[in-house]
Amino acid sequence: TPLKAVASRHFSKNAVFGRTTFRYIRGDLESCRMTSSSDENSAQTSAIASDLNLEQYRNKNNLDDQVFSAMSEDGGLKVTVATTRNLLNEMMIQHSMNPVAGDALGRATLCALMASNGMQEQQMFQLSLKGDGPLRGCVTIVTGKGEARGYVGNPSLSDDFTLSEAIGSGTVQVVKNHPDWPNPYNGITSIRHGDIDRDVGIYLAESEQRSCALAAATSFNGILCTSAGGYLVERLPDCTTETMQHMEKNLAKLVEMNGEDGEALPANLLLEGKTPVDIATVLLDGLGMKPLNQVTPSVFCECSEEKLFRSLRLLPREEVDEVLKDEGKIEARCQFCGKVYRMGPEEVAKRFTEATGDPSLDADFQKDKES
Repeated sequence: TPLKAVASRHFSKNAVFGRTTFRYIRGDLESCRMTSSSDENSAQTSAIASDLNLEQYRNKNNLDDQVFSAMSEDGGLKVTVATTRNLLNEMMIQHSMNPVAGDALGRATLCALMASNGMQEQQMFQLSLKGDGPLRGCVTIVTGKGEARGYVGNPSLSDDFTLSEAIGSGTVQVVKNHPDWPNPYNGITSIRHGDIDRDVGIYLAESEQRSCALAAATSFNGILCTSAGGYLVERLPDCTTETMQHMEKNLAKLVEMNGEDGEALPANLLLEGKTPVDIATVLLDGLGMKPLNQVTPSVFCECSEEKLFRSLRLLPREEVDEVLKDEGKIEARCQFCGKVYRMGPEEVAKRFTEATGDPSLDADFQKDKES
C-alpha cells in the first residue's frame, strides 16, 4: 500500500537486531539478545504511576514534532522517542527530494536528535554518512535546542534503489562542538548495513561506548512523509541485569505491536496514532517512568548574506571582481536550506568598503555583523 513504510522494503529478517537488542561495548559488537527471565509470573507494574501527570507531554495523533525522553525508575535506562513528520516534510520541500533521499535524511536527522538529546542548547551535533552509493552522502546537523538542518548529495535519486544501495559503503562520521570548547570531538566508524539507524547504533557503541538499542524509520505516500520517528534506549551505568532483561521483553513487545518483524520500527506505530509518550510507556512498562524533558525539533538554518560576504572576503579580490565581470552578480545557494542569495556589483563594492577586521576570525566577523 502507499502508506507502507519505506523501511519495509530494505531489510532482511534480521532487521530487528540492533533495533531491539543492545550493542555491547566490549567483545563482539554484533547484536545479541540477553536471556530473558524464565519467571513469566513476575509482577508487572504500570510504566506510569497513577499520580504521574503526563498532560504536558501529550501529542495527540503526532500533530506536532516532538522528542520525548524519560528514565526508568531505578535510573538504569534512558529512553528517547521522537516523531519528526513535519520537519521532514519541510526538508522534502526545501530540497525537492524523492522518497529514498527523504528516508535517508529523515533517519539521519532522527538519529542525530535522539543521540544528542540532553546536550546543552548551544552544542552542535553533526552526523555524516559518506558512502560511495548514488545518494552521494547525507549530512545532518542538530543543536541542543532541537534545531535541525541537512542535505543529501542527490536529492532526486529514483526509487529504483533501496536505502542500503543508495548509501553504499563508507563511513559514519560524527562531530560535536560547543562555542566554549577549544576543539571539537570527532568520531568515525564504518558503514556496516547502509540503513543508517543500525549504523549509528554501531557508531555509538564503538566510538562513544554507549550500549543502546536504536531504531528510526519513515513512511511515505508519494513524496509526502506520513510518519517519521524513532527510539533510542540507552543502558546507563549500574543498570541491573533484571532491568535489562525486562527491557528486552518490552522491546520484543514493541516489535509485535509494530508488525512486519520490526522492519519499520516504529513508523507503523506512529501511523496508527501512537505518540512518543505511548511508545516510551510500552518500553518502560514494569520499570517505572520518570519524564526528563521534551524538545520541539524544527528546521533552522544559519545561512545569511553576512556569511556569504564573509566567504567572499576570504577570496582574493581579483577573483571576486572577475566573477562580477563575467556573471554580473554574485549568486550562491545554501546547501542546507536551498535559499539563494544574490549580490550585485554595487552592493559588493559597498560591503568591501565598509568591512572591518579579519574575516577569518569569528570574533571579528561577529563585530562586523553587528555594526
